Amino acid sequence: MNIIDLIRQPWPWYIAGPLIGLTVPALLLLGNKSFGISSSLRHICAAVIPANISFFKYDWKKESWNLFFVAGITLGGFVANFFLANPNAIVVSPSTQSALASLGVTDFSGLMPSEIFNATNIFSLKGLIFFVFGGFLIGFGTRYAGGCTSGHAIMGLSNLQWASLVATISFMLGGLVCTHFLLPFLLELVS
Repeated sequence: MNIIDLIRQPWPWYIAGPLIGLTVPALLLLGNKSFGISSSLRHICAAVIPANISFFKYDWKKESWNLFFVAGITLGGFVANFFLANPNAIVVSPSTQSALASLGVTDFSGLMPSEIFNATNIFSLKGLIFFVFGGFLIGFGTRYAGGCTSGHAIMGLSNLQWASLVATISFMLGGLVCTHFLLPFLLELVS
């Protein structure tokens, strides 16, 4: 097996997890920086919005490394998707397939179900609920929690921060409630 074939295969949790986890000490050791993605949106707004809003009045240039980090993640995702994509079908457990099929989700060929995430749904009631309202809730929750899932679950927990433990537990509970109760309700409502 050559290196490209190795990169294209899904990596097991015991390899991918530690590699993600090693991002935290690398950022701390190399530049005393905290890992997190949601703050990059604030830095972008502070850089390009000339409004007189106190939340965006700070020296965003000191945090410009975060913008390069996010650009690298974006570029890496592009390269991985178009040049290093796994040629094998995505494996979804049969129980998950049957549960989603009962809700009208049957296409498992991509990372996101096309019955929900497609161009025709953007300007529909389904799109309004999933994209606009869902996006608002994610943005509000991120701001209210003082960070995103990656910042709290990866950086905050590794620093033994109590607030990050509470936030991560809340993220997980919210995801379970949405998956098992809210998603079926919404899919029935808009179908």
